[in-house]
Amino acid sequence: MAGLQPSERSPRATPSRSVARNSDIIPISQLTADIKATIRILVVDDERTLRESCASVLRYEGYEVTLCGRGEDARDLVRRGTFDIVMLDLYMSDVSGMELLRACLEARPDTLAIMITGNPSIETSLQALRSGAWDYLPKPFSATHLQILMGRAAHAIMVARESLAQQAAFVREHGNSDMVQVFGNAPAFKRALDLARRVAATDASVFITGESGSGKELIAQFIHHHSRRSSRPLVAINCAALPETLLESEMFGHVKGAFTGAVRDKAGLLEAANGGTLQLDELADMPKPIQAKLLRVIQDGVVRRVGSEHTDAVVNVRFIASTNRNPEDAVAQGALREDLYYRLRVVPIHVPPLRERPSDIPLLADFFLQRYWSRHRGASSALPRYSEAAGRVLRGRAWKGNVRELQNVIEHMVVLLDPGAEIRPEDIPSLGERPIEEVRAWTPPEVTTDEPYHAARDRLVAEFELHYLTQLLTQAGGNMSRAARVAGIDRTTLYRLLERHGLDRKGDRGQELSNGQDKPLL
Repeated sequence: MAGLQPSERSPRATPSRSVARNSDIIPISQLTADIKATIRILVVDDERTLRESCASVLRYEGYEVTLCGRGEDARDLVRRGTFDIVMLDLYMSDVSGMELLRACLEARPDTLAIMITGNPSIETSLQALRSGAWDYLPKPFSATHLQILMGRAAHAIMVARESLAQQAAFVREHGNSDMVQVFGNAPAFKRALDLARRVAATDASVFITGESGSGKELIAQFIHHHSRRSSRPLVAINCAALPETLLESEMFGHVKGAFTGAVRDKAGLLEAANGGTLQLDELADMPKPIQAKLLRVIQDGVVRRVGSEHTDAVVNVRFIASTNRNPEDAVAQGALREDLYYRLRVVPIHVPPLRERPSDIPLLADFFLQRYWSRHRGASSALPRYSEAAGRVLRGRAWKGNVRELQNVIEHMVVLLDPGAEIRPEDIPSLGERPIEEVRAWTPPEVTTDEPYHAARDRLVAEFELHYLTQLLTQAGGNMSRAARVAGIDRTTLYRLLERHGLDRKGDRGQELSNGQDKPLL
């Protein structure tokens, strides 16, 4: 029979003040009998023996437990009741567990749903987690396993209640203003921001991808500060910036004498983030042994410091991972554990690069101009303004460093500009390249039916090519290799286009470039 293993069905297998008798699990002293009595649990399973066995263990622990054996009845209960934890059998005879899960989360999104499954495959487990389940419990499971999982869930509820109370106190004291400002009107960025706003209200793990400087850290901050954990710490760690031994000590802490220089016990960042959020930046660069140790914390909430022979803490942490690499490629190459990736990738968010959201450049440029002008010059000094030509240059740049590069460029300008000045193209730093010159806007000529189709098409294409090549070579400063890379073509094709339009490497007419041996080698 799938369910509690017979040897551990007795509710007296564990002391009532401890989440487990296993020496690896310490008692959660904060979970007093009074707190447990306020936690309402609904157990839904069509196996009578299993649900009654679960009830006897949980009631002995001090929780308030309701049992249900039919899916239809359970759906009515979750819609009418206010349960903190709901245990759902994935395979019910009349209503599927996934359907009950959706009904449960629609009625009360902050309910912790735990799926009970007799077929604990990766596919079904991921499906449950992606649909909003807090965790899953494979059959058969022991009383100890149930107690440990419920202890974690109850601890999460306790932390959430405290966070809500602290957040309400913070709002009363400071007002309900946004602590993180995120700008962007481009559709791709608005989709990412909307997803971040929706997931912020939950405790689901988030996996953010995007190029360096695109705003992954800002999205992580946005999620934390709009969550119920906002009054608790947001702790960030760059997994690529530290060597393996130092990274392990920083994350998990260490005990006195664990290594040379460990003169005292030290708590790690996981303990510092307890009740809050831990952002794991550049997760794909984390060493594999630390990934395995982190996976256990994610699964059990148990932290063992470096050099310790016992559990040092039980933590409740929300994880936000980020990387500038393709995580699936990292998994395929063996750099990232597949089980860790799927644990953290409950809600994936991709932040688009700045070049894919050019409509956001003026908005961001204005924001950074005001921020850095106020910081470096003061609010009383007249703010400079962008000329139309400078705006075209900003919108036309590739911005390989994304928002971070734009931010640095604007701050550089602010330091050198005069109060009230008009910002011209030559005021924009070129980051080591030839100073950017004004780019002439190109408006497609009027199309009429006075000439044949093919002739009109060839004329329009020729005018577009001439304008594109002139702009390309101006911004590349005459460097043909750079121009070819920006255009996405090889240099031979670029030289043919220049010859066709009679352009030299500076974009000027009147000097044709040969495609022979005298071609410049850049």
